[in-house]
Amino acid sequence: MTLKIERCSDGPSTTIRLIGRMQAEHLAELEKQIVESGSKTALDLEEVNLVGVEVVRFLGRCEVQGVTLLNCSPYIRDWIGKERD
Repeated sequence: MTLKIERCSDGPSTTIRLIGRMQAEHLAELEKQIVESGSKTALDLEEVNLVGVEVVRFLGRCEVQGVTLLNCSPYIRDWIGKERD
C-alpha cells in the first residue's frame, strides 16, 4: 500500500489525514498540500504504518513550523525527538 492523502477543511483550519506507508517520494506532494492548506494545519498520522528517516525529519520540521501532529505513534514521536537532538 502506498500513501493516501485526505484533506478536510473546517473554516480556517485544515486536517490532512495520511493513510499507509509514508516515504520520501511523498514529501513533495505533502508539502504542497500543507502550503495550500494555510496557517492552521494538522497532520493526522493515526493510520500511518511505516516511515523512513527522511519522513521523520520532515515531520519534525513541520512541527517546528507550526503544523500540529495528531495521533502520532509513540515510536515516531520518539524518533522525531531523537532527530532534533
